[in-house]
Amino acid sequence: MGLQCGIVGLPNVGKSTLFNCLSSAKAQSANFPFCTIDPNVGVITVPDDRLIQLAKIDNPKRIIPTTVEIVDIAGLVKGASKGEGLGNQFLANIRETDAIIHVLRCFDNDNIVHVDGSIDPVRDKEVIDTELQLKDLETIESRISKFQKQAQHGTDKSAKKIVEIATRYRDALLQGKSARVVELTDEEAQLTKDFFLLTNKPVVYVCNVDEASAKEGNQYTEALREAVKDENAEVLVIAAATEADIAELETYEEKQLFLSDLGLDEPGVNKLIHAAYRLLNLQTYFTTGADETRAWTFHKGIKAPQAAGIIHTDFERGFIRAEVIKYADYIKYGSDAACREKGKIAVEGKDYVVQDGDIMHFRFNV
Repeated sequence: MGLQCGIVGLPNVGKSTLFNCLSSAKAQSANFPFCTIDPNVGVITVPDDRLIQLAKIDNPKRIIPTTVEIVDIAGLVKGASKGEGLGNQFLANIRETDAIIHVLRCFDNDNIVHVDGSIDPVRDKEVIDTELQLKDLETIESRISKFQKQAQHGTDKSAKKIVEIATRYRDALLQGKSARVVELTDEEAQLTKDFFLLTNKPVVYVCNVDEASAKEGNQYTEALREAVKDENAEVLVIAAATEADIAELETYEEKQLFLSDLGLDEPGVNKLIHAAYRLLNLQTYFTTGADETRAWTFHKGIKAPQAAGIIHTDFERGFIRAEVIKYADYIKYGSDAACREKGKIAVEGKDYVVQDGDIMHFRFNV
């Protein structure tokens, strides 16, 4: 679907290590600032036990999971909004992503240098927030100037409303707040969708901790949670170096044993991938049979014809109906035929809103 989450943070906080855990694409990782210069893009498989359970029933020739793209972006420093360091490149890269994974260093290690010389994730967060907010302020001032002229000349009937919304954004940014805290109606969001504000992107904070803190966190993660409590943002605790060790293990059993020793039930990267999926407002429907069991990614809230079009444009163009089985029913009855016999297949039309976990079969004619 072309949607991407960007991994951002100060230099040397563990972004590339985390990216390497997530992706088969290997980002360079070293103990000095600006190790990552060009953004690395990885296509990440989304873990989904439902896909495995469906495959156990149908024993298909192929199992195809869904994916999400993760981009490892160069580290940012103070002054990035004015072009310091790799600032211009960083801001251009992040503008192209749809959501942000903000990695914060929450561990002590004298052998790994911190760009500011000490460990303070709240300060680090504020550094990046400030640079993004300053860049957004430039954007907003430009938009206000443009639409004020249009409002005065009467060339755009919506210009006055856009200026009012932009002013609310400016007020928030001047208070050191991110654009995402400004609440908009659907109509207002539509009017300003082409502002492309950096701080309007959804965000998840990843606290990179040492192995001992992987389960419970530590004083740094607690400080960060307190600092972002009003942002309606998710906070994850992950030990990136430990995740790297897990990723090197060859078998599922070895990985589970390692996790058990740490008191964890699943790799932290799995939780991060699911968080990225939620950030992008994505859900999954399935198709399954003897040939293939497959997960398909869709935007939450789309209707059946658009979901069909994800498979092929002809499916949407010639859409007749969708036959839908709920995942729980498929697992309970064990086959398409059994669900049909039990009356558990719903025939849905063009207005059906697809639900996460639906098992779909589309009828079409072109």
